Amino acid sequence: MLNAFTHGVFLAFGLIMPLGMQNIFVFNQGATQRHFFHALPCVLTAFVCDAILILASVLGIAFIVLALPWLKPLIFIFGICFLLYMGWVIWRKQPRHHTEIEPLSARYQIAFAISVSFLNPHALIDTIGIIGSNSLHFIGQDKWAFTLACLLVSLCWFIILALSGSCFKTVDKSGRGILIVNKLSAIIMWCTAGYLSYCLIYSS
Repeated sequence: MLNAFTHGVFLAFGLIMPLGMQNIFVFNQGATQRHFFHALPCVLTAFVCDAILILASVLGIAFIVLALPWLKPLIFIFGICFLLYMGWVIWRKQPRHHTEIEPLSARYQIAFAISVSFLNPHALIDTIGIIGSNSLHFIGQDKWAFTLACLLVSLCWFIILALSGSCFKTVDKSGRGILIVNKLSAIIMWCTAGYLSYCLIYSS
């Protein structure tokens, strides 16, 4: 069981650490919210979304759902529209004062966190294709130890990202760094929308 847990920890860290729009968005919220605790809606939503994908992958549900021929184009179309809008909202965020960016509300944090979690093709491939496939090597308690490790890594990583963003805000006295993070977040979301458009066109 310990081997399964350790395997899950290293696998999950390897998948979740690379730069992506989900990580950028969580860091962004840590940096733009007035306090770390105000970024918790984003952190907890991102974790819940990851937990749903992980559990669906381990239980085999995700493979069945994604086999539906009409579902993939629908996810892509909705994702493209939502990411374009989300990038526009974040790009327009300007400081009300020299050092303060107007933060997203809890409602927007939750909505955007859901979109960057469920509408990210790389996250879906990593979670379903890699975590789901690796879970097949374990049975019984070993499988649940592997799953628990993946869940704990996800939760800890999002907390670390938000805390890092909060610490970044205290160092960035001018507010320019947070503006750059906002612009980078928006660009990554628009690039992802473009990538989804490319996949949708050439897979049809």
